[in-house]
Amino acid sequence: MTQPSAVKERRERYVEVLRAIENLHEFTTKEVQSRCVEAKAAFITRLLKQLQMEGMLQTRGGAASGTYAWTGLKAAFVDEEWIDRQLSGDQVTQSPLEERPRERLLKLGAGKLRTSELLAILIRSGRKGESAVQAGQRVANRFNERLDTLRTLSPIELKKVSSAVSEVAYCQIMAGIELGRRVAESLQQNGVRQDKLSCTAAAIEYCSRHFSRLVDDACQEEFHIVTLDTKLQPIANHQITVGTLDSSLVHPREVFRPAIREAASSILLVHNHPSGDPTPSSQDRAVTDRLKRAGDLIGIQVIDHIIVASRGCISLADS
Repeated sequence: MTQPSAVKERRERYVEVLRAIENLHEFTTKEVQSRCVEAKAAFITRLLKQLQMEGMLQTRGGAASGTYAWTGLKAAFVDEEWIDRQLSGDQVTQSPLEERPRERLLKLGAGKLRTSELLAILIRSGRKGESAVQAGQRVANRFNERLDTLRTLSPIELKKVSSAVSEVAYCQIMAGIELGRRVAESLQQNGVRQDKLSCTAAAIEYCSRHFSRLVDDACQEEFHIVTLDTKLQPIANHQITVGTLDSSLVHPREVFRPAIREAASSILLVHNHPSGDPTPSSQDRAVTDRLKRAGDLIGIQVIDHIIVASRGCISLADS
């Protein structure tokens, strides 16, 4: 059993490192080490990687460079609470009842849960040093941009991502993925499309449900499209780019390729503002105008551009 003095010393090391980086925008691992006296290099490296895994930090110049920068999530970061979670192991049973994934699902519905919470429910129980919640976060962060690749992993490959993913947890995750695929296939075969994006309110409501991850988990701007049939019913969602929205990067060829492939009649543009403020920028409007002109040329209408953020959603058509 860990002695109180050992816990106190570990807490002091966490505090020392966090104080060293709290006012820095960008920093290297070596720079942090030079600012710390008690915390050793290995401890600092693990701490920075943990913050990166949770989306608080991002690497600059590739992981090998050892350079980090705070993400937009820093504003919501409470260092004392984070340290408490590291020391307690962040076990689900130690969390307040209303914050536990299963209780949140029962109260809010599965659609309101983050991907990491859904995975935590499927993983069910963690191991010493990593709870189901932490394992869910680790897996969700690793496959943030390509969640569909989860279904191709072997038990060994997924366990390398998180040691808390046991054989039982692996089977539950794969069963959940396959069941979701069969439900989607059944809906497609039966022609059931419950959404019809015939007005701004319907488009915003659809984006709030289907792109909630961009509000809760995404650290960068992401640009997506929703392909629509002649009745303005969604066919599929497609990620186009990740990074700052720029008309030189969002090329019409990449945007309309999935729409042409699916014989879509129109498309809905969607992107997020990690800052939380959904107000459209001049660049957002420039990208929208360019894609509308391109759509007019090829006969695929751009019906709207929805910006999703923590402080709400905005339609460029209405704004």
